[in-house]
Amino acid sequence: MTPDETARRSADAMWAGDRASQALGMVLESVGPGSATLSMTVRDDMVNGHAIGHGGLTFTLADSAFAFACNSYNRVTVAASAEVRFRRPTRLGDRLLATASERERHGLDGVYDVRVTVADEVVAVFTGRSKEIGGTLFDAGDPATGE
Repeated sequence: MTPDETARRSADAMWAGDRASQALGMVLESVGPGSATLSMTVRDDMVNGHAIGHGGLTFTLADSAFAFACNSYNRVTVAASAEVRFRRPTRLGDRLLATASERERHGLDGVYDVRVTVADEVVAVFTGRSKEIGGTLFDAGDPATGE
């Protein structure tokens, strides 16, 4: 199995049980080894009392992209910490695109950067630190055949 196939199968296994991302209307646009891109459109129920997109939901989109990126090796991995910096508010109808990329991975720990954009403008930057906790997302089967 190629690294890209492992990433895709890992994402499919995660997506099947990820009711939170699905309920928020997220779409898994792409996934690869150490990377993932998800999108989400700001809906009416995602706008706060200031008539802007709720920052917690922008964070959630970035966190989901981070999760798919750090689990792309078929190793169960969770967040150890995360931080976000908002660059500008989002608005009703904005299509947010969160692109996660692996900065480094050593042993059981990883660091991932996520850029959230609207069109080509960065609206938030997110850094997540991951920790592998053991187990796999799918049974890789025979290592020689991947079946």
